[in-house]
Amino acid sequence: MNTYFPGRWIGGATLVLGPVVMCAGYLLRYLSTITALTPQQQAWAEAQPFAAYGQLLAYTSEPALLTLSYAVFALGAVLLFPAFVALAQRVGGGLAFWGATLLVAGLFSRLYSAGADQTAFQLTEVIGLDQATNAIMNEYVDISYGPWRGKVWASVGQYAGSLLLAVAAWRSGVFGTARALMLLLAGGTWMGVLKAASIPDALVTALLCVALVPLGVRMLRDRLPVPAGRPRVLSW
Repeated sequence: MNTYFPGRWIGGATLVLGPVVMCAGYLLRYLSTITALTPQQQAWAEAQPFAAYGQLLAYTSEPALLTLSYAVFALGAVLLFPAFVALAQRVGGGLAFWGATLLVAGLFSRLYSAGADQTAFQLTEVIGLDQATNAIMNEYVDISYGPWRGKVWASVGQYAGSLLLAVAAWRSGVFGTARALMLLLAGGTWMGVLKAASIPDALVTALLCVALVPLGVRMLRDRLPVPAGRPRVLSW
């Protein structure tokens, strides 16, 4: 396990920390929004065509809390990079490597969004909420899609990559059906700039914790099981 990147220690640690931090990020983004906005403001935000309106308003009310939640979320994306690579190395084979590569591309898309989020928040402090909101929403499509739509193509990797890696992990026996489905479900969470999180987002990512954390612990303890080949349909 120490022959190839990320190795036993980095791989094991990020398999444990990555999904946990990402789950905390989703939960903090949800809680920070409902904490920063009054019920009337929440109703107004839900009536808007994009979640960005509510996120910008929430930032002006609780900038420190929103900054914390977005920072934790971005950190989760960074930690999941070596975690997915470690999982693919454990599974082995072209299908797993393609899946991890696409998933990592999806994580790069999330980091692009994190930069756009931070820029938008800082803009509210420079020119005020109303002018910043108007400027951002007038260019929201171009901001969200990125130059040459590169960010959009990268984000597709999350959905396709989670499917390929889940299938590869199931076929190899590293994951049973249950954990493979958990990985697949986690790959269906939203992507984009100034998006609002929800409790289902946190719950689905909690399933990713259930799938990856035990593997990370076993990797750190150097007690990884030998892949047993394709498991039964009903399996853990």
